[in-house]
Amino acid sequence: HEIAEAVEGAVHGDFEANGVAFDSREITKGDLFIAMKGEATDGHRFVAQAFASGAAGAIVSEEIDPPHVHVTDTVGALNDLGRASRARTEARVAGVTGSVGKTGTKEALYAALERAAPGRAHRSVKSYNNHTGVPLSLARMPRETRFGIFEMGMSAPGELAALTGLVRPHVAIVTAIAPAHRAFFKSDEEIADAKGEIFQGLEEGGTALVPFDSPHRDRLAAAARPHAATILTFGMGEGADIRARETVAMPGGTLVTALLPDAELTFTLSQPGEHWVSNAMAVLGAVQAMGGDLAQAGLALADMAGLKGRGERHRIHVGGGEALLIDESYNANPASMR
Repeated sequence: HEIAEAVEGAVHGDFEANGVAFDSREITKGDLFIAMKGEATDGHRFVAQAFASGAAGAIVSEEIDPPHVHVTDTVGALNDLGRASRARTEARVAGVTGSVGKTGTKEALYAALERAAPGRAHRSVKSYNNHTGVPLSLARMPRETRFGIFEMGMSAPGELAALTGLVRPHVAIVTAIAPAHRAFFKSDEEIADAKGEIFQGLEEGGTALVPFDSPHRDRLAAAARPHAATILTFGMGEGADIRARETVAMPGGTLVTALLPDAELTFTLSQPGEHWVSNAMAVLGAVQAMGGDLAQAGLALADMAGLKGRGERHRIHVGGGEALLIDESYNANPASMR
């Protein structure tokens, strides 16, 4: 009945769901299956498969027999479900975007906040950052969540404005600007403007985190100014509000001394590379703005394992010896590959 109220649908049969999916292959016992119609296929074709996999109920726009909520538009219902989940939570929420580094930063921020509140942090899984992935990630957020972290992507102007309006973050991060999606933009400046849309959804009193070392820093800060109570820059350069004062490269990571406006933290960052140091500064700024624990965040950043397809390292046997395989296979544009 909560679901029906959220999506303005009609209940047919009683059920209780504890998870949400729109891919029948991802259904586990007790999930709500949303049968969405896309360009390639129609989710209603997989309703039987979803219930066979343990679905408790479904949201559909066609007549079916199993327990369900009937709506006229299942895609709209997914958005409504995401809005309802965001409205009921008392969690502090962060939104993350950027041309590169979104998923890694989102995962690092989740690890840092989960360390301080075990079992009460929630984030987008994989790279669920588009017009279906964001509301799905919101809908999956448990009622008792204390910290929510959501990745948001875009390939055209206006898309981030819509997504951030769903997420309504207390903290919004832009990791970096690079020439990705240039098929839809004439310049990097236009990409920066589109990424800056994330600040439009900030809750009152919200914090914007802007990359200090980016040539688009001032442009992003200007985009944030009408919406953010606090604008903080992060990065490596002298003058950043949150910066890495000292870094020492070590096998498999970096020893970092970070300066924040009212704190100093020395920690080991398990992920190698200067880009990870910069993004870790954004994570520390977000942790502090969200009321997390900086010391716990430092421990979490030291313990982070390599992300699948994004720097995960494997020792493999080759002939009579051993080689290091660095898996960067997810990278989708030249900037992330560099």
